[in-house]
Amino acid sequence: MNTTFREALQTQRWDDHRYYHHSRINQSLHLVSALSFLAAYVALWFSPLVAVMLGWLVAMPTRQAGHFFFEPLGYDFANDATHEHKEQIKVGYNLRRKVVLLLVWALSPLVLWLDPSLLGLLPAQTGWYGILNNVSALWLLVGAGALAFRTVQLFFLQDVRTGLVWCTKILTDPFHDVYLYYRSPLLALRGDLFDPVVTDTPR
Repeated sequence: MNTTFREALQTQRWDDHRYYHHSRINQSLHLVSALSFLAAYVALWFSPLVAVMLGWLVAMPTRQAGHFFFEPLGYDFANDATHEHKEQIKVGYNLRRKVVLLLVWALSPLVLWLDPSLLGLLPAQTGWYGILNNVSALWLLVGAGALAFRTVQLFFLQDVRTGLVWCTKILTDPFHDVYLYYRSPLLALRGDLFDPVVTDTPR
């Protein structure tokens, strides 16, 4: 059955939520991450350095920590699915791909240590502020490259629309996460640590 772009986006969002966001702590960390990313979106217009540092040093660690440390990694009884099955059908970056991405991000400043000008693309810097600017430019490139790489990869692995839907999902996730998880911190404080995920009703 053919689906619209919006319906495909809704499906990807719902699968991501129901498979990977059971923990209220993870949801709360996603809320912090989403607000940080929204602040980074605004900061990008007047200070790319601040935007990149917010994105990579605040938003990404809080987001990924929730997945790695607070989500159950065993059998998913709510969705009747193994962790391996969920990882296999994950459209975007599953946990294994995220480890690779985070390693690339963490090691990328070594490139500037070897070549401060990044093959002439950046002005070579010696002061700490200039070096920080170059690191932020490199990290912005890593983030944009990761988004573009997986989008184009999905063009070939599945189809063009799936890639474009996923790219749209990633860019709009901060807005949607605020909508989904704004109550999660309060629920977690009340002792409601796991979301009784409804498996057949997309949000």
